[in-house]
Amino acid sequence: MQQMKFTINQHVFSKALSDVGKAVTPKSLIPILSGIKVIAEEDGIRLIGTNADIIIERFIPISETNNNEINIDQTGSAVVSARSFIELIRKLPEPIQVEVNNHQTIKVKSGDIFTQFNGFRAEEYPTLPMINQSNTIHIDAEDLIEAIKQTVFATAKNETRPVLTGIYFSLSGYKFTAVATDSQRLASKVKDVYTLGDASFIVPSSSVSELVKQISDYSGTVEIHSADGYILFKTDQVSLYSRLISGNYPNTSKLIPTEQKTTLFLNKESLVKGVDRACLFAGEWKNNNITLSIQEHKLCISSGSSEMGTIQELQEIKDLDGEAELKISIDGYFLMDALKTIKDEEIKIKFNGTMRPIVIESIHEKSSYLHLISPVRS
Repeated sequence: MQQMKFTINQHVFSKALSDVGKAVTPKSLIPILSGIKVIAEEDGIRLIGTNADIIIERFIPISETNNNEINIDQTGSAVVSARSFIELIRKLPEPIQVEVNNHQTIKVKSGDIFTQFNGFRAEEYPTLPMINQSNTIHIDAEDLIEAIKQTVFATAKNETRPVLTGIYFSLSGYKFTAVATDSQRLASKVKDVYTLGDASFIVPSSSVSELVKQISDYSGTVEIHSADGYILFKTDQVSLYSRLISGNYPNTSKLIPTEQKTTLFLNKESLVKGVDRACLFAGEWKNNNITLSIQEHKLCISSGSSEMGTIQELQEIKDLDGEAELKISIDGYFLMDALKTIKDEEIKIKFNGTMRPIVIESIHEKSSYLHLISPVRS
């Protein structure tokens, strides 16, 4: 452990510690991984937390706080137990002074409050993966968040096929694509990016879900790098490293129907509410079955159970292409998951028979998202 001394704004320090602490497992089998590494540098404070599968690094520059509320008296580093340290800092008045001596003792002072923590040897903390600077992908944070939200729900929840528990990201030309499937449904999102090249990687759903939380208030650009078996998502505020899932992702493009018998143009919000109501009566079925059909030139949404009863409602169809005959049963909650991620007021749903998947797309000619849901037997 190296000597270190600095003073910092309580609110800023507490928020950054909480962010980094999301990567820490309190009862890790490797004791030092239950800690957060605190590094005082000449231009700010760096915090690192990891559980080996995910690493979160947060840098607090001196310029980030008002009135020079970070003061670095001595640079150095220490590793301190995450849970108790985060809790203490959250409950202290400001400002906070942190001092470390050569005896692995971390002293924290706030006003007339004095505390001491036993620390770990900072040099024993894992080093960060080496970053591959070539072929960096740049993507707008809002676009990346939207791509994750519109796909992550479709990842597999069990480990039978590990590759399906993550999102498959691919870069081809100037297109960045996110795809997720659990073999019953599929979600994809395509965005334009500033980087030309080819790359692909599978990122665990837990990692991208945490990334969304970390950058939810950020409006700049996110850099994506490969890094020694990890993928790095980097902003000027936070860096998140995630271990990649190894294996070959299935060729999902073969699953998407190339033709359809019927295309319905529908109001998304009305459809969400109708499906939500139908799901109340669908719980008896293993797949939460609801039935979509066409009656009297309207969309009929229905479901039923022997215990509760039945529900049926008719909704206006904005437009219809193809055959006016349709009846299909699908998992209502799968349909809800897909619809809730869509911002368009109107959508189109393509049907190609009772036992063929339905496809949900934007009504716009160049749709950047696509959702596919396989039918269930009624």
